[in-house]
Amino acid sequence: MTMFSRALTRVGLAAGGVAVVTVASAAAAAAHVTIHPDTDAAGSWTKITVRVPNESDTAGTTAVRLDLPADTPFPSVRVQPHPGWTAELTTEQFPEPVEVGDYTLEEAVTSVTWTADDGVSIGPEEFDEFAISVGPLPEPGTYLFPAIQTYDDGEVVRWDMEPADDEPARPAPALTVVEADETAGSGGGHGHDDQATTSDVSTSDDLARGVGIGGVVVGAAGLGLGAAAIRRRRA
Repeated sequence: MTMFSRALTRVGLAAGGVAVVTVASAAAAAAHVTIHPDTDAAGSWTKITVRVPNESDTAGTTAVRLDLPADTPFPSVRVQPHPGWTAELTTEQFPEPVEVGDYTLEEAVTSVTWTADDGVSIGPEEFDEFAISVGPLPEPGTYLFPAIQTYDDGEVVRWDMEPADDEPARPAPALTVVEADETAGSGGGHGHDDQATTSDVSTSDDLARGVGIGGVVVGAAGLGLGAAAIRRRRA
């Protein structure tokens, strides 16, 4: 093996190490049940996507329950069909009518549970996404959507811890609602479900561009080190 080849091999291994560290860090950060978007405009109707990663090395996720904000019920909740899973909406009757914006509610959907059909699950090293359409969103503030994840080995994981300065082990998914003008140009919803979908797509595009740019930077660094190795040999 020539000195040039050995230099390139060392560069490749170093770049690979950087990539592994980056991917591992991203995986650790993403190993929570979350909702997307996590910020949207007050008064909007939006599509909320529940992202559920499987954390077990041996068991599959067979049920996911998402609790909706109890003090500010949504006048409208609709579920997007998900092949292989059955969705059940739990509706609560209120002792007295509840005023939510321009709506007076005597009952509202308080949770949604997705249950896998026989033979279906979210397996180890997999994730899945479930979607609901809700609205209108309440006044500005941060609202929690506690979740319960059930595995086929009987384990039940509750994602219901409140936000803190130090991120809790099992944080509840949260949605920050802001004034409508604060989301202008950011992809936040302004009264239509399709804008929430656009936000998700934009986020994915940004991630893809970031990964692509990172690859170009690592490649450029490898070429630079390789060229330096050649110059040293010739010298």
